[in-house]
Amino acid sequence: MLRHKVSASFEERLLVLAPRGRDQDVILRVLQAQGIVCEGIDTLAALVDAMAAGAGAALLAEEALRSADIASLIGALEAQEAWSDFPFVILVSSENVKARQESNVLLARLGNVIMLERPLNTETLHSATLAALRGRRRQYAARDVLLDLSRTADSLHGSKAELVRLNETLESRIDERTRALALANDRLMTEAFERERVQQALMQFQKMEAVGQLTGGIAHDFNNLLNVVQGSMDLILMMSQDATTRRRAEVARKACQQGAKLTSQLLAFSRNQRLDLKPTAVPAMLAGVRELLATSLGSSVQFSIDVEDSAHWVMADTNQMEMALINLAINARDAMPGGGQLRIHAARAVPPVELNAGEYVRIAVTDTGEGMSPAVMAKVFEPFFTTKGVGKGTGLGLSQVYGMAQQSGGSARVTSTQGEGTTVEIWLRVAAAPARAVQVEARSGPRRSQTGARILVVEDDSLVRQSMVESLEALGYLVTPAGDGEAGLRELQRERPHLMITDYLMPGMTGAELVQRASVDYPGLPMIISTGYADMEAVDKVIGSNYVLRKPFELSELANSVDKALHRMHT
Repeated sequence: MLRHKVSASFEERLLVLAPRGRDQDVILRVLQAQGIVCEGIDTLAALVDAMAAGAGAALLAEEALRSADIASLIGALEAQEAWSDFPFVILVSSENVKARQESNVLLARLGNVIMLERPLNTETLHSATLAALRGRRRQYAARDVLLDLSRTADSLHGSKAELVRLNETLESRIDERTRALALANDRLMTEAFERERVQQALMQFQKMEAVGQLTGGIAHDFNNLLNVVQGSMDLILMMSQDATTRRRAEVARKACQQGAKLTSQLLAFSRNQRLDLKPTAVPAMLAGVRELLATSLGSSVQFSIDVEDSAHWVMADTNQMEMALINLAINARDAMPGGGQLRIHAARAVPPVELNAGEYVRIAVTDTGEGMSPAVMAKVFEPFFTTKGVGKGTGLGLSQVYGMAQQSGGSARVTSTQGEGTTVEIWLRVAAAPARAVQVEARSGPRRSQTGARILVVEDDSLVRQSMVESLEALGYLVTPAGDGEAGLRELQRERPHLMITDYLMPGMTGAELVQRASVDYPGLPMIISTGYADMEAVDKVIGSNYVLRKPFELSELANSVDKALHRMHT
C-alpha cells in the first residue's frame, strides 16, 4: 500500500527495473548523469516494497511485467490514497499485433503510464522521466493541501459554535484580507516601478555625464586646432593681396566657423557652454519662433502651438531654446516624409524623478511620424548618434537640446512608439516675472589698437601660442611668449607687460591660478583668459574684471578684446 508517511528523501527517487541484459545499468548511468536520483530494483516484489517506502516514479521494461505475478503490484496501486496516482514509464518493443494487445491490457491496469518504444534516445528518456516526476510532485502538492484541509477540519470539529461563527464571518474576513493583500501588492508594485524608474534615470544620467566629460575634452582639443587654422587664415586675408589666395583662405575660414559651431554644440551637451539664463516668457518665446518653425516644416505638416495659462515664465536662454525647438521641428519633419502633425504644448507639470524638487514647465514637441525603437531611444541624446543618412545630419541636434536643458536646471526626455510618433520633452524651472524688461546693450565697435603695447601670451599648446604671437605682432603689439604658468610668472617678474593673455587649461599651474597670483603680485594688470573648454563657474570665481576669449576666435575678436583690456588700463 502506498502511504503518505514515507521518507522525504525517497519521494523524489526513480525506481528502475529492467532485467534484460545491461539495460538497467545503462539507464541508471544515463539518468544519473542528468541529475536524476535513481535506484535499481531487481524484482517486482522488491519494486512494490520500494514504492511503499516512497518513490517519485518507476521505469519498467515491459518484459519485467510479463515474467512475474503482478497481483501484488496491482493490489498496491488499488490501495493508493485518493491523492496518489503512481506514474510509470514503460519501455516497450515492436512485436506482433496479438502480443501488443495483451501488453496493452496489462499496462492499462497500471493506470498512469507513459510508454516509450525501443529503441529510444537519451533526450526522449530524460524528457519522459522528468514528466513522470513532475506529475508526482503535483500529487504531493495535492496531498499537502488535503492534509492541511484535514487538519483544519479536525481543529474545527471540536467546537461547533466556533465553526458556525467562523463560517458566518469567513466571507467578510476573506474579503478584508483580500483587500489588504491587494493594497499591499499595489504598494509593492508601485515601489518596485518607482525604484526601476529611479535606477534607469540614474544610469542614464551617469552615462550622459561620462559622455559629456568626454565630449568636453574633445571640444577643447578641437578648438585649439581650429584656433590655429582660424588665426592663420585671418593673417592671410589681412596680408595677402592675391585674389586666389584670399578666396581659398576665405573658404578655409568659413570651414573653421562651421567647426566652431560643432564644438559649440558639443559644449552645450557637456554643459560647459555659458548660457544667458534669465526669466523668459514662454508664450512670447514660442510666438517669436512660430513663423520660423512653420517655414522649416513646410506645407505638408500641420503645425500648432498650445500654451496653457500655467506656463508663463521660465529660466532659459532664448536663443538656445529657439535653436532647440528648430532642431526638434526639423527632426520631426524628417520623421514624417509623407506629412503629418506637429504639436508644441507647454504647461506646468509634476517633474520626473531625476529632477530636483520644485516647479517646472514641460514643453512637449509631439509628432505623428515613424517613431523610434527602444534601442534608438536609449542613444538619442548621445553626440554624433543619428539615424539619418550620410551628409543629412551631424547627430548633435538632440545632444544640444539635452545639454541646454540640463544647464538650464531642467532636463530633456523622449518617449516614442514605432509607427505612432515621438514626443520630446524639455523641462525648465519656473521663474518669477522680471520687475522690468532688461535692455540689451549694443556692442561697441573695436577701439583703435594701441601699437607698441607689450603683451605676455601664456599658452601651453605651441601651435596656438605661435598663432597668437603672430596675430598680435601683425596688429602692431610687442609680444612675449611663455609655455606654461611658471614661465609666465618668470616673465612677469622680468618685465611687467601692459597686458597678459593666458590659456585656462594648462598642465601644472592653470590659467586660473596664474590669474590669481598675478592679481596679488601685479594689481591693476589687465588680463584675458582664453579657453576652448572650461568649467565656467570656476572661471567666474577668478575672472573678476578681466575678459574671457572663447576659442576659436577670429582676429577681429582678438583685436577687440585686447583693445578693451588696454583701454580699461588707461581709464
